[in-house]
Amino acid sequence: MTDQIPRRASKAAVALILALAGCGRGDHLGKAPDFSETRELGNPEHVAMLFPGLPTHGARATATTESSLWRSGQRSLLGDRRAAKRGDILTVVIEIDEKAEMSNKSSRARSGSESLSLPGLFGLPQRADRKLPEGAAMDSAVAIDSASRSDGDGSVRRNEKLTLRVAATVTEILPNGVLAISGSQEVRVNYELRELLVSGFVRPEDISRRNEITYDKIASARVSYGGRGQISDMQQPRYGQQMLDIVLPF
Repeated sequence: MTDQIPRRASKAAVALILALAGCGRGDHLGKAPDFSETRELGNPEHVAMLFPGLPTHGARATATTESSLWRSGQRSLLGDRRAAKRGDILTVVIEIDEKAEMSNKSSRARSGSESLSLPGLFGLPQRADRKLPEGAAMDSAVAIDSASRSDGDGSVRRNEKLTLRVAATVTEILPNGVLAISGSQEVRVNYELRELLVSGFVRPEDISRRNEITYDKIASARVSYGGRGQISDMQQPRYGQQMLDIVLPF
Protein backbone atom coordinates (compact mmCIF):
# COMPACT_ATOMS: atom_id res chain seq x y z
CA MET A 1 0.00 0.00 0.00
CA THR A 2 2.86 2.34 0.86
CA ASP A 3 4.51 1.65 -2.51
CA GLN A 4 1.36 2.62 -4.40
CA ILE A 5 1.23 6.12 -2.92
CA PRO A 6 4.56 7.29 -4.47
CA ARG A 7 3.56 5.72 -7.77
CA ARG A 8 0.25 7.57 -7.77
CA ALA A 9 2.04 10.79 -6.84
CA SER A 10 4.50 10.35 -9.70
CA LYS A 11 1.68 9.64 -12.15
CA ALA A 12 -0.15 12.73 -10.95
CA ALA A 13 3.01 14.82 -11.41
CA VAL A 14 3.47 13.50 -14.95
CA ALA A 15 -0.18 14.20 -15.75
CA LEU A 16 0.20 17.74 -14.40
CA ILE A 17 3.28 18.36 -16.53
CA LEU A 18 1.50 17.06 -19.63
CA ALA A 19 -1.50 19.24 -18.86
CA LEU A 20 0.71 22.31 -18.55
CA ALA A 21 2.43 21.47 -21.82
CA GLY A 22 -0.94 20.97 -23.50
CA CYS A 23 -2.19 24.31 -22.23
CA GLY A 24 0.60 26.10 -24.11
CA ARG A 25 2.53 27.26 -21.03
CA GLY A 26 5.00 24.42 -20.90
CA ASP A 27 7.20 25.88 -23.65
CA HIS A 28 8.39 28.80 -21.50
CA LEU A 29 8.86 27.31 -18.06
CA GLY A 30 12.02 28.99 -16.82
CA LYS A 31 12.97 30.25 -20.29
CA ALA A 32 11.78 32.47 -23.09
CA PRO A 33 8.92 31.12 -25.26
CA ASP A 34 9.91 29.36 -28.46
CA PHE A 35 9.22 30.74 -31.91
CA SER A 36 6.68 29.00 -34.11
CA GLU A 37 8.15 26.75 -36.77
CA THR A 38 7.88 28.54 -40.12
CA ARG A 39 8.46 25.35 -42.10
CA GLU A 40 6.06 23.18 -40.21
CA LEU A 41 3.75 20.87 -42.11
CA GLY A 42 0.60 22.70 -43.18
CA ASN A 43 1.98 26.25 -42.97
CA PRO A 44 0.04 28.01 -45.77
CA GLU A 45 2.79 30.53 -46.50
CA HIS A 46 5.52 27.90 -46.78
CA VAL A 47 3.35 25.64 -48.93
CA ALA A 48 2.49 28.52 -51.28
CA MET A 49 6.16 29.37 -51.72
CA LEU A 50 7.17 25.76 -52.39
CA PHE A 51 4.31 25.08 -54.80
CA PRO A 52 3.45 28.32 -56.63
CA GLY A 53 1.03 26.51 -58.89
CA LEU A 54 0.85 26.10 -62.63
CA PRO A 55 0.85 29.29 -64.74
CA THR A 56 -2.44 30.21 -66.35
CA HIS A 57 -0.74 30.77 -69.68
CA GLY A 58 2.71 30.27 -71.06
CA ALA A 59 4.74 32.78 -73.04
CA ARG A 60 7.15 31.71 -75.71
CA ALA A 61 10.62 33.11 -75.11
CA THR A 62 12.49 34.29 -78.18
CA ALA A 63 16.14 35.12 -78.57
CA THR A 64 15.30 38.79 -79.04
CA THR A 65 13.30 38.93 -75.81
CA GLU A 66 15.96 37.19 -73.72
CA SER A 67 18.77 39.46 -74.92
CA SER A 68 16.83 42.72 -74.81
CA LEU A 69 17.63 45.29 -72.10
CA TRP A 70 13.98 46.42 -72.00
CA ARG A 71 12.34 43.04 -71.89
CA SER A 72 8.84 42.71 -70.48
CA GLY A 73 7.86 40.83 -67.37
CA GLN A 74 7.50 41.30 -63.65
CA ARG A 75 11.23 41.28 -62.98
CA SER A 76 12.15 43.75 -65.71
CA LEU A 77 13.30 47.29 -65.00
CA LEU A 78 9.87 48.81 -65.63
CA GLY A 79 7.84 45.73 -64.77
CA ASP A 80 4.97 45.57 -62.30
CA ARG A 81 6.43 44.17 -59.08
CA ARG A 82 3.14 43.91 -57.22
CA ALA A 83 2.10 40.54 -55.83
CA ALA A 84 0.08 38.73 -58.45
CA LYS A 85 0.61 34.99 -58.13
CA ARG A 86 0.77 32.33 -55.47
CA GLY A 87 3.87 32.60 -53.32
CA ASP A 88 4.38 36.34 -53.89
CA ILE A 89 4.87 38.59 -50.85
CA LEU A 90 3.19 41.93 -50.17
CA THR A 91 3.12 44.33 -47.22
CA VAL A 92 -0.04 44.80 -45.16
CA VAL A 93 -0.33 48.20 -43.47
CA ILE A 94 -2.52 48.17 -40.36
CA GLU A 95 -3.42 51.62 -39.06
CA ILE A 96 -6.42 51.50 -36.73
CA ASP A 97 -7.52 54.66 -34.92
CA GLU A 98 -11.14 54.19 -33.90
CA LYS A 99 -13.31 55.67 -31.21
CA ALA A 100 -16.86 54.63 -30.35
CA GLU A 101 -19.24 55.76 -27.63
CA MET A 102 -22.75 54.47 -26.96
CA SER A 103 -25.21 55.05 -24.14
CA ASN A 104 -28.55 53.31 -23.58
CA LYS A 105 -31.15 53.72 -20.86
CA SER A 106 -34.47 51.92 -20.45
CA SER A 107 -37.18 51.89 -17.81
CA ARG A 108 -40.25 49.70 -17.48
CA ALA A 109 -42.95 49.43 -14.84
CA ARG A 110 -46.07 47.28 -14.57
CA SER A 111 -48.67 46.69 -11.90
CA GLY A 112 -51.78 44.49 -11.80
CA SER A 113 -54.49 43.48 -9.40
CA GLU A 114 -57.14 40.78 -9.57
CA SER A 115 -59.75 39.66 -7.08
CA LEU A 116 -62.52 37.06 -7.03
CA SER A 117 -65.26 36.99 -4.41
CA LEU A 118 -67.87 34.31 -3.72
CA PRO A 119 -70.25 35.88 -1.17
CA GLY A 120 -73.12 33.61 -2.04
CA LEU A 121 -72.91 30.71 -4.42
CA PHE A 122 -75.86 28.48 -3.56
CA GLY A 123 -74.69 28.61 0.05
CA LEU A 124 -71.46 26.79 -0.69
CA PRO A 125 -69.13 29.39 0.87
CA GLN A 126 -71.12 29.31 4.13
CA ARG A 127 -70.96 25.54 4.31
CA ALA A 128 -67.24 25.59 3.57
CA ASP A 129 -66.63 28.15 6.32
CA ARG A 130 -67.79 25.63 8.94
CA LYS A 131 -64.98 23.24 8.03
CA LEU A 132 -62.29 25.90 7.74
CA PRO A 133 -60.07 26.89 10.68
CA GLU A 134 -61.10 29.84 12.82
CA GLY A 135 -60.57 33.16 11.04
CA ALA A 136 -60.74 31.68 7.53
CA ALA A 137 -63.59 32.43 5.18
CA MET A 138 -64.60 31.82 1.57
CA ASP A 139 -66.12 35.26 1.05
CA SER A 140 -62.99 36.44 -0.75
CA ALA A 141 -61.83 33.23 -2.31
CA VAL A 142 -59.07 34.60 -4.53
CA ALA A 143 -57.08 37.83 -4.36
CA ILE A 144 -53.90 38.45 -6.41
CA ASP A 145 -51.74 41.57 -6.46
CA SER A 146 -48.57 41.96 -8.53
CA ALA A 147 -46.10 44.71 -9.26
CA SER A 148 -42.85 44.72 -11.21
CA ARG A 149 -40.28 47.31 -12.22
CA SER A 150 -37.17 47.11 -14.37
CA ASP A 151 -34.52 49.78 -14.91
CA GLY A 152 -31.50 49.49 -17.19
CA ASP A 153 -28.61 51.83 -17.86
CA GLY A 154 -25.55 50.94 -19.94
CA SER A 155 -22.74 52.69 -21.74
CA VAL A 156 -19.84 51.61 -23.97
CA ARG A 157 -16.75 53.71 -24.57
CA ARG A 158 -13.90 52.43 -26.74
CA ASN A 159 -10.72 54.01 -28.02
CA GLU A 160 -8.33 51.85 -30.07
CA LYS A 161 -5.13 52.81 -31.85
CA LEU A 162 -2.85 50.34 -33.59
CA THR A 163 -0.13 50.90 -36.20
CA LEU A 164 1.60 47.82 -37.62
CA ARG A 165 3.21 46.58 -40.82
CA VAL A 166 3.54 42.91 -41.67
CA ALA A 167 4.57 40.95 -44.76
CA ALA A 168 1.96 38.51 -46.05
CA THR A 169 2.10 35.78 -48.67
CA VAL A 170 -0.38 35.06 -51.43
CA THR A 171 -1.57 31.56 -50.57
CA GLU A 172 -4.27 31.09 -53.20
CA ILE A 173 -5.79 32.68 -56.28
CA LEU A 174 -9.57 32.36 -56.40
CA PRO A 175 -11.43 31.77 -59.70
CA ASN A 176 -12.52 35.43 -59.84
CA GLY A 177 -8.92 36.65 -59.52
CA VAL A 178 -9.09 37.63 -55.84
CA LEU A 179 -5.95 36.81 -53.85
CA ALA A 180 -6.06 35.01 -50.52
CA ILE A 181 -3.26 36.24 -48.24
CA SER A 182 -1.85 35.06 -44.94
CA GLY A 183 0.95 36.53 -42.84
CA SER A 184 2.52 36.15 -39.42
CA GLN A 185 5.15 37.96 -37.43
CA GLU A 186 6.78 37.15 -34.10
CA VAL A 187 9.00 39.41 -31.99
CA ARG A 188 10.58 38.12 -28.78
CA VAL A 189 11.70 40.56 -26.12
CA ASN A 190 13.23 38.94 -23.03
CA TYR A 191 10.61 36.42 -21.83
CA GLU A 192 7.66 37.74 -23.85
CA LEU A 193 6.77 36.80 -27.43
CA ARG A 194 4.53 39.17 -29.39
CA GLU A 195 2.52 37.60 -32.23
CA LEU A 196 0.86 39.30 -35.18
CA LEU A 197 -1.40 37.32 -37.51
CA VAL A 198 -3.27 38.64 -40.54
CA SER A 199 -5.33 36.93 -43.23
CA GLY A 200 -8.05 37.79 -45.73
CA PHE A 201 -8.84 38.38 -49.39
CA VAL A 202 -7.63 41.27 -51.55
CA ARG A 203 -8.13 42.45 -55.11
CA PRO A 204 -4.97 42.77 -57.22
CA GLU A 205 -5.98 46.28 -58.32
CA ASP A 206 -6.11 47.45 -54.68
CA ILE A 207 -2.40 46.71 -54.19
CA SER A 208 -0.37 49.92 -54.53
CA ARG A 209 2.67 50.40 -56.73
CA ARG A 210 4.80 49.96 -53.59
CA ASN A 211 3.35 46.48 -53.20
CA GLU A 212 1.36 47.51 -50.12
CA ILE A 213 -2.27 47.23 -49.13
CA THR A 214 -4.12 48.75 -46.19
CA TYR A 215 -6.23 46.65 -43.86
CA ASP A 216 -9.48 48.42 -44.82
CA LYS A 217 -9.18 46.95 -48.34
CA ILE A 218 -8.94 43.36 -47.07
CA ALA A 219 -12.19 41.39 -47.20
CA SER A 220 -12.89 39.00 -44.30
CA ALA A 221 -9.86 40.49 -42.57
CA ARG A 222 -8.63 38.64 -39.51
CA VAL A 223 -6.06 40.60 -37.50
CA SER A 224 -4.72 39.22 -34.23
CA TYR A 225 -2.14 40.99 -32.09
CA GLY A 226 -1.23 39.34 -28.83
CA GLY A 227 1.48 37.37 -27.18
CA ARG A 228 2.54 34.62 -24.88
CA GLY A 229 5.06 34.44 -22.13
CA GLN A 230 5.44 35.01 -18.43
CA ILE A 231 3.83 38.46 -18.44
CA SER A 232 0.81 37.26 -20.41
CA ASP A 233 0.40 34.34 -18.01
CA MET A 234 0.24 36.68 -15.03
CA GLN A 235 -2.46 38.77 -16.71
CA GLN A 236 -4.72 35.76 -17.27
CA PRO A 237 -6.78 34.09 -14.52
CA ARG A 238 -5.97 30.48 -13.77
CA TYR A 239 -7.82 27.74 -15.62
CA GLY A 240 -9.48 26.55 -12.43
CA GLN A 241 -10.84 30.02 -11.78
CA GLN A 242 -12.13 30.29 -15.35
CA MET A 243 -13.93 26.95 -15.00
CA LEU A 244 -15.51 28.03 -11.72
CA ASP A 245 -16.67 31.28 -13.33
CA ILE A 246 -18.49 29.23 -15.99
CA VAL A 247 -19.97 26.60 -13.67
CA LEU A 248 -21.01 28.70 -10.68
CA PRO A 249 -24.38 30.45 -11.26
CA PHE A 250 -23.66 33.24 -8.76
